[in-house]
Amino acid sequence: MLEDRLPSEKISSLDNQAQEIGMGGNLSPDIDEDLYKKRMQQRKDIQSKRLKIRTQKKGLVIVFTGNGKGKTTASLGMALRTIGHGHKVAIIQFIKGGWKTGEEKALKNLSSKISWHSLGEGFTWETQDRIKDETLVREAWKLSKKYIKDESYKLVILDEINIATKLGYLLPDEIILFLKSLSNRKNHIVLTGRGASESIIKYADLVTEMKLIKHPFKEQGIKAQKCIEF
Repeated sequence: MLEDRLPSEKISSLDNQAQEIGMGGNLSPDIDEDLYKKRMQQRKDIQSKRLKIRTQKKGLVIVFTGNGKGKTTASLGMALRTIGHGHKVAIIQFIKGGWKTGEEKALKNLSSKISWHSLGEGFTWETQDRIKDETLVREAWKLSKKYIKDESYKLVILDEINIATKLGYLLPDEIILFLKSLSNRKNHIVLTGRGASESIIKYADLVTEMKLIKHPFKEQGIKAQKCIEF
């Protein structure tokens, strides 16, 4: 019986049943509408059970990585959602900082619950100073830890921190050990940037990889534009 199984087994069984029934629409094999309604009712019943059995809540570690566009944009969507619920958000940018972005202006104008810090000075080929770059990363990490420990902030976004670890300015294990040291942490931490380390990916609760398929800069020689890149 499904009811006698362990929670993890129940979750897996229900997930498999949902996948087997399918998402409906014209993807459904049912031609007859009455059969289709019956199938979708079964799917609804299973979905209700899937939601009911998932009772845990926790502060999540979320990673947006990959070579595709949209990592920072995805995290800022979460920021918008968070302030919409009346909670505070901290955004610390580890690499970006040499220019003002539309999203920074918009979010600061939209809500006083945003704390935005752009502590980087740009890409390595712009700064051309590894010592200063690493110093700025260390300062950004110090500030990040302060916000993460302050649970009045529901969401803390560490923008391009994955790049900082890839460049060797900050060890992934240092990030993981710090987060592990915080017992019963309730806020959510987002790490963005391409090249997320395997240890960060393994430790995180949610990981999304943005895949590059086409980009106008690469294929068409189109320069970065307002509203799209910044």
